[in-house]
Formats: sequence, structure tokens, C-alpha cells
Amino acid sequence: MTDSGATRHGLTIPLVSRPLFEQREVVETAVGLGYTDLWSSETAEADAFTPLAMAATWAPEARLGTAIVPVYTRGPALLAMSFAAMAQAAPGRFVAGIGASSPAIVDAWNATPFERPWHRVRDTIRFLRAAMGGEKVSEEYETFAVKGFRLGYVPEQPPPIYVAALREGMLRLAGREGDGAILNWLSAEDVRKVAPIVREFGPDKELVARIFVAPSEDVDEVRAQAKRYIAAYMNVPAYAAYQEWLGRGEAMREMWDRWGEGDRKGALAAISDELVDELVVHGTPESCRAGIQAYVDAGVTTPVVMLMPWGGTDLEGLRALGSPG
Repeated sequence: MTDSGATRHGLTIPLVSRPLFEQREVVETAVGLGYTDLWSSETAEADAFTPLAMAATWAPEARLGTAIVPVYTRGPALLAMSFAAMAQAAPGRFVAGIGASSPAIVDAWNATPFERPWHRVRDTIRFLRAAMGGEKVSEEYETFAVKGFRLGYVPEQPPPIYVAALREGMLRLAGREGDGAILNWLSAEDVRKVAPIVREFGPDKELVARIFVAPSEDVDEVRAQAKRYIAAYMNVPAYAAYQEWLGRGEAMREMWDRWGEGDRKGALAAISDELVDELVVHGTPESCRAGIQAYVDAGVTTPVVMLMPWGGTDLEGLRALGSPG
């Protein structure tokens, strides 16, 4: 495990307030402030790779990572090719972050059955290890089969593979077969429950945590916007089960019940301010930096800021936060 003096600091790109061709200022600002890492995501905005490919030329010193690429939405060979290309674009400074994603993204949006997610992630890790190690892969995995595939470009430095993990099964998989875990939607205190599960398989396992940050003193606006965001995520079954496992079942029960009844306004009203304050870092730049540091103190190796444009623009927020270290 990296000690707090050597903690990395990440930013989620692209920022939502501007198109991709205007993101260079964002990347250069972040690196100039001292951010060491740039991490993409993939839901319904940009794909995970394009922003990182652009950032690879704008910030040749930054580490780049996907957080995350779903294991279902690209075939195994295409996924290996994309990771190998990024490893070539950013040799020695790229992390391949994968995860199961959700039924909405995989099944409803990408017309792919969301089946046996733990097994699919495990099989994908094993395939990627073999493919990016230069092997010719002909293998019947439990959830897919690959026949006669060999990468045309084998990375000189195969990227580490990190696994997006919520509950114990995936956390243990991240520690046992992955090189680290990518965490999401948890409080700093929750890290103390999660970290030992991953690090049971090695104290050097990296923990990357995406942290939702709104550097704004407009508390009412931040909480109102955050409640909409929380409702959208926490009614996804996997996230609901995750929060139940973390011990927030009672705090979220009324929201889940009202959402299930179709009462969206009632569901939002059932989200307490205290719940927002647990899951979203907000307030003055100084209090936000302290909130992020709390995750590091609890065991996170790389806090990755997800700037939310609530009460301002995200680029203004980045500048307001200042140096992360």
C-alpha cells in the first residue's frame, strides 16, 4: 500500500461542462495543479477510451485509467485491442479498469444479456492476462469462448488490471486476480470496511475511489442536485444491495419503497441531508480537500475527484480546489 505521503490524486475526465475538443485546458489545469492521474468513465456520455487517448498527448506525465469499461459491451478481443492500444499510447502509465456495469447499460442500452457478472469479470481478467501477455488464446471460459486470437500489438508493459467492486465477492476477486480495486459511492468511513477485504490478498493492492465533489457553499442547491443523483443510482439493484451491505438499509428504505411505488417526488424527499453529506464531499475548497483526505486516511491509495457542477461550473471548481496534495 502506498503511504499517504505518496498518494496519487486523480481527476475524472472529461468534465461535463464542455465538449471533448475543449478538454485540453481541463487536462493541463489539472496536471498543473498537481493531479497525477486522469480517469475516464463510460455510461452515456463519452466512451472510456477517446478522452484518455487525447489526454495521452496533452499530459505525457499523467497516469491514465478507465474506471470503468464494462466487460460485456465489447467482445473480449476488441477489449484487449483497446487496452493494448492505450498501453502503446501511454507506455507504463495506463491502467485497465474493468467492471460488470449494470443491467441498464449492458442489457437495455447495449442489447447484451447481463448474466453471471462475477464470472464474466473473472473470465475477462484471465483472458486479458493471457492476451496482453502475448499468448495465442484458444480457451473455453465459463461465460465466453475465444478461438485462435493473438494480439497484433503486445504491450511491452502490459497494463495492470483493476476491478470495479462493490460487495465482498467482487472485492475479493479484485484482490485475488486483479491488481487493485475501483470503488464508488461510499463514504470515507466505509473504506475501513472495504479496504481489508481487498488487501487480504496483498497490502500493496491499490484502492482507487471515485469521490463526488462539489466545491460550493450553496448547500441547498448541492443537496437538491445530489439527491436526484443519488436516487438515480441507488435504485439500481446492485447499488441498493451495496448500500444495504454497507449498513444504510434503514436510511434508504423509504426512498426505495417510494421509488418502487412510482412516487419519484416522495423518493427524493425521503433522502436525508445526512445521507448526502456522507456520500458527497461539498462545501468550501478547504472542507472539500479535508473530505477527500479522509478517504486517504481510511485507506484509499488514489482518490479520483468527480467534479459535480452544482453551484458553479466544474472547471471553476477544479481551480477553486487548488493543489490536491
